[in-house]
Amino acid sequence: MLPRTDLAVERRELIGEKIPDGVRFDEITDGETKTTKIEIKNENGEKALGKPKGRYYTVEFKNCAAPTDENDPQLKAVISLFDELLPEDGTVLVAGLGNEQITPDALGPRTVNGVFATRHITDKSDQLGLPALRQVAAVSTGVLGQTGMETVEILKAVCEKIKPSAVIVIDALASAGTKRLGRTVQITDTGICPGSGVGNSRARIDRRTLDTTVISVGVPTVIDASSLCREEGQNVEQMMVTPRNIDSIISDMSRLLSMSINMSLQKNLSFSLINGLF
Repeated sequence: MLPRTDLAVERRELIGEKIPDGVRFDEITDGETKTTKIEIKNENGEKALGKPKGRYYTVEFKNCAAPTDENDPQLKAVISLFDELLPEDGTVLVAGLGNEQITPDALGPRTVNGVFATRHITDKSDQLGLPALRQVAAVSTGVLGQTGMETVEILKAVCEKIKPSAVIVIDALASAGTKRLGRTVQITDTGICPGSGVGNSRARIDRRTLDTTVISVGVPTVIDASSLCREEGQNVEQMMVTPRNIDSIISDMSRLLSMSINMSLQKNLSFSLINGLF
């Protein structure tokens, strides 16, 4: 049985060195930043990696910190992937998934807190002294135990009202190994199944369920304890483990994601202006 992971790049590593038929694999290293692009093209690729067809982009950093200027290599790497996957125009809905009360699960809500929501002011940009703005809406969905509603139900209702050209969903992920915890961003156009990384899968969020482009973004913040204890015959009670510096990881990675989303969607605004808003 393969270790639990939400990362396509780890699935690729776990099945061995040979790239399966139906899978395209590219890797680019730029300084301390490595970008891996995996495309699953057909059913054979789906079966090999256990993931739906689509594009899975992963950016890995040796060390991650919140960006301080527009030349930050980590920021530029993530922005370039958003630019590749997002439609060029139309309203974008940014949705933070997860429970903000639980730090390893707070990535989505914390990221949304830093997203520049503009849908209500796009016709007032001149009055505000701003250049033309793209329409962006933002929402934190909470979790089923807080709201009594599946995340997909909330997002479907919002999409029916505002009809976005794309939805960006942000959620914490699970990793199969420690080296990528808090130092990896995965962006995919295949949607997401919330809670799958911790064995609590909810209804899937994707193009089929929302009838629009869905870009899912995640950072691994937990690892299954069984992945840390591989000794033969050892029985490990099911539990998830998170780094002791998870507070700073969530702070830095949510800032990286929110600034990447802002700068990808608001091409007419500078880093310093956006940075000054939050």
